[in-house]
Amino acid sequence: MAASAMGRIIFIMGVSGSGKSSVGKLLAQKCGIPFIDADDHHPVANIEKMSKGLPLNDSDREPWLDTLRSIAEEHKEGGCVIACSALKEDYRVRLTGSLASQVQWIYLKGSYELIYQRMQQRENHFMEAKMLQSQFDTLEEPKEAITINIKESPETIVNNIKSQIKRVMKAEIGVIGMGVMGRSLSRNLAGRGYKVGLYNRHVDDKEENIAKDFKANHNELSDSLAFDDLQSFVHALEVPRKIILMVNAGAAVDAVIEELGQVMSEGDIVVDGGNSHFEDTNSRIESMREGGFHFIGTGVSGGEEGALRGPSIMPSGNKEAYDKIQNYLETIAAKDSDGRPCCTYVGQRGSGHFVKMIHNGIEYAEMQLLGECYAVLKSQGLSNEEIATTFEAWMKEQGSYLLGITVDILRKKEGDGYVLDSILDKAANKGTGKWATAAIADSGEPATMIPAALFARYLSFFKDKRMVAAEVFSAGKAVDITAVQLKEAYQFSRIINHHQGFSLIARVSEQNNWKVNLSEIARIWTAGCIIKSDFMKELVPVLKVSSSILMDTKWQEQIKNTYASAQAVAVACLQAQLHAPCLIEAVNFFHGIKTADTSANLIQAQRDYFGAHTYKRRNDPSGKSYHTQW
Repeated sequence: MAASAMGRIIFIMGVSGSGKSSVGKLLAQKCGIPFIDADDHHPVANIEKMSKGLPLNDSDREPWLDTLRSIAEEHKEGGCVIACSALKEDYRVRLTGSLASQVQWIYLKGSYELIYQRMQQRENHFMEAKMLQSQFDTLEEPKEAITINIKESPETIVNNIKSQIKRVMKAEIGVIGMGVMGRSLSRNLAGRGYKVGLYNRHVDDKEENIAKDFKANHNELSDSLAFDDLQSFVHALEVPRKIILMVNAGAAVDAVIEELGQVMSEGDIVVDGGNSHFEDTNSRIESMREGGFHFIGTGVSGGEEGALRGPSIMPSGNKEAYDKIQNYLETIAAKDSDGRPCCTYVGQRGSGHFVKMIHNGIEYAEMQLLGECYAVLKSQGLSNEEIATTFEAWMKEQGSYLLGITVDILRKKEGDGYVLDSILDKAANKGTGKWATAAIADSGEPATMIPAALFARYLSFFKDKRMVAAEVFSAGKAVDITAVQLKEAYQFSRIINHHQGFSLIARVSEQNNWKVNLSEIARIWTAGCIIKSDFMKELVPVLKVSSSILMDTKWQEQIKNTYASAQAVAVACLQAQLHAPCLIEAVNFFHGIKTADTSANLIQAQRDYFGAHTYKRRNDPSGKSYHTQW
């Protein structure tokens, strides 16, 4: 049971000598939460009375019980273990107060003979053994508590308590949507010791018992609670409720939110872990705030395996609400090379989903670059195995997740043939590349490689037209470059791609006052996510001092050292009539970014000519606008 699974108040009760303190301390230690011994909080008058062998009456206990209740309320966020006799039901009601939904009572039960024997062996305790009978006479055994026989060792007792608490307590966190990512995240949470609520909608003859069947097939979910009724699911969660949505972006998210709004309570937290558009997240945060709920937009990268083993997580929204779910997200996240979770609070509003969207945009370009390198080597007649060997050698210099899986893909066989050779060359997309391209246009940032990669996918989908055109026009030929030139062009292009991606995040963050920490974003992208790489690790210190990778002296030298190869590859692809938009665009962007004086003055003159849009003059620092009667 994880520490935050104890986001509840555990009262361990029983007569003196039952082992409340010993068991309570050990339980608190194993769960990573504070331990409070109620005996330490008796008023002086009570201690003096008991030391004289006089039992306390109800009036004596009232201030003591009130103090303990205040202590419990102070720990209601993180939880604690309190060892307290609480022999009467009235005492327990007074201690519980408004914390009823968060309190769990543990009753340590033993015979008078066993406990008396233990009391005889205790030294320097203010309660004498002869008072034990009065406690047994006062004791009203609790009906709702977990009852534990004290004959076993403290270690065994604590393990028993943890097991039984997990069975009776409500789920700490819920997951809605048992698709690929929802299932993996649920298993990740359960595997870390959390009790998880699982929900998937019920659709007759289509989606029936999805959550229940999923639970039954995985041992780590044995303590989870599975539902296909939303109201029952919500009521099975601890308050304030913490719910992760893993449903398709768009209308499905809004539909679930609307249903949740009918059954949730004020202060509940909804985490959207899907690939939602950041503007939608902005709207949902505002609308849910009006209803008294919190909404956290959270980018999650890593695919099915990452979600199960540890993804990179990018949450944003209300910081106070994030603090309440931070431990859950950090616990299931991937860990960087220093053991820190690859999860960081990105900023206000939908900044987390925006950053995830740009992550996917960078991913589009990285995948396209590898596709183009594959096409270049294929044009030279290399086999899949030879291309894989070439890429494998690149891994030794600068490895990446995408490069690694590409090697695996190239080598995968089905019978005597390669699986890759049987796959139709039509690349699909789920929309984040399109959204990223639109965001680029809206921001005014010249991040040109993401659109190039997106349009390459669009072009690939016109298979029929491409086949007709291939018959009409002359065919291409082998790209005349060396393996070293191609490797350096790939390295050059990756620098440009990452520069554009991080510069785009910096610009939009500034436009929206999000204050996104670029170095932290690079850090959480070093593990768990699709674009993790050795290069990303090197960017963490660079982005602490600048938002522009091209302004770092090390990468300036790398650009200079690889530019000739990048240019040669771009020219060779054009001459060979090989479609390589990202390899070519990287060079084209570099030419533009290092051009001090461009032809934009002519464009501005043209705009003024036909539309009187005005222009600025080079020799006028005032920024005054001019217009010419052409």
